[in-house]
Amino acid sequence: MYKVAGPSEYLAITGLFINDVKLAKKKYVLPFQKCVKFDISPVNYEFNVQAMSAEKLPFVLPAVFTIGPRLDDHDSLMLYAKLVSSHDKHSNHVKDLVMGVIEGETRVLAAGMTMDEIFRGTKKFKQQVFDQVQLELDQFGLRIFNANVKQLVDVPGHEYFSYLGQKTQMEAANQAKVDVSEAKMKGAIGAKEREGLTLQNAAKVDAESKIMATRRQGEGNKEEIRIKTEVQIYQNQRNAEVEQANAELAKKKAMWSQSAKMAEVEAQMAVSMRAATLQMEVEKQNALTMTEKLRAQDLSKANIDYDIQVQETNAKLYAKQKAAEAVLFEAQKKAEAQKASADADMYARQRAAEAELYSKLKEAEGTTALAQAQAINIGNLLNQVGGNYSSLRDYLMINNGTYKDLARLNADAVRGLQPKINIWTGAPGNAVGEGSQNGGGSGGALKEIAGLYGMLPPLLQTVNDQTGMLPPPWLASLPTDTSEK
Repeated sequence: MYKVAGPSEYLAITGLFINDVKLAKKKYVLPFQKCVKFDISPVNYEFNVQAMSAEKLPFVLPAVFTIGPRLDDHDSLMLYAKLVSSHDKHSNHVKDLVMGVIEGETRVLAAGMTMDEIFRGTKKFKQQVFDQVQLELDQFGLRIFNANVKQLVDVPGHEYFSYLGQKTQMEAANQAKVDVSEAKMKGAIGAKEREGLTLQNAAKVDAESKIMATRRQGEGNKEEIRIKTEVQIYQNQRNAEVEQANAELAKKKAMWSQSAKMAEVEAQMAVSMRAATLQMEVEKQNALTMTEKLRAQDLSKANIDYDIQVQETNAKLYAKQKAAEAVLFEAQKKAEAQKASADADMYARQRAAEAELYSKLKEAEGTTALAQAQAINIGNLLNQVGGNYSSLRDYLMINNGTYKDLARLNADAVRGLQPKINIWTGAPGNAVGEGSQNGGGSGGALKEIAGLYGMLPPLLQTVNDQTGMLPPPWLASLPTDTSEK
């Protein structure tokens, strides 16, 4: 069967006459060969990778990776065909595989960088993630065609970027307030300076005008005096008038000089008062600016202290969690060790029980084999003696030394015994004889009674020798020495 792959597909053929896997775009498939089509177009994978920076601050890194098989390398394409092509590219298996690689490399890189380095060097961080993930994907024959790392996002419960944004906004707002206050202060000071310069210039022009007028008037007066003096020379009659004119001129000069000085003093005082007023306004503005600046510094310091306390709290919580995990891990290992020891003890006991059972079985087999051999031997002996059980019993007792053992046991039983033999003779026999001679039935009865009384002494003596018991005094008394009897 002739099969052809599409533009974004490849054929993977295995089976007869193919050692491993053969890739082709078109191929005639022989019997006992299997052909599978697989798609080589790249796929977009969106992930929200949770990682933690070097300061133990968690964050979420949204990323989109465009991943597909490497087409410019035949070995990589073979790896993709063997390892990945059997699964659907959109299945959870492939997605979990790619996500596991990306999450692992991203977390390793993030753990070695601070949050500021990650945030400021997003391009460098993206390139490092790209390179590390590509190295891991090479072993699956995959290639990253495009990687897009979005802005970092806070993890719920850890609003680092939110607090950082609020801090930046507050700093910008406070700086704007400071800039506005400084601009207002500069504008007010500039306006006041312009007004003061205008007044100073106006006073200066007025004073110069008055001085010029005074000079010109003085020059005119001088000319007049000169003329009058000349006239006085010629007109002595005018001397008094000239003197009076000179006195009036001097008086007027003094008044003009006083007025000019008073105008100058008033102008200077006005300038000083205006300068003091402007300085007071400047001091007020400086105080307000310093207040805003201190307020901004206190707010920034409070935010920084809060961030530090949050980080320290998180670090302590992480340390406690790790300590609890270490204790749990140690307890688990102890439990596993105890279980292993119990299993080993049980196994040893089981092996010992099996060995004892095997020994008992072998002992029973030996006993059974011995009994079977003895039964066969006894059967052969019984056949040889012609079925005579008595002869067989005697032979076995002789062969096994039974008669010897019986004789030895009987000898041991009587060894050490000291039998006492008492012999009674005399009166009872004679009495019996006499009675028989006299004749009659009364003699036979006396004989029986005499015989009974003759049996009592040896019986009581025997009981005493064997048991140590004595007869009652009313019945009889035994001698201490039996040999005198």
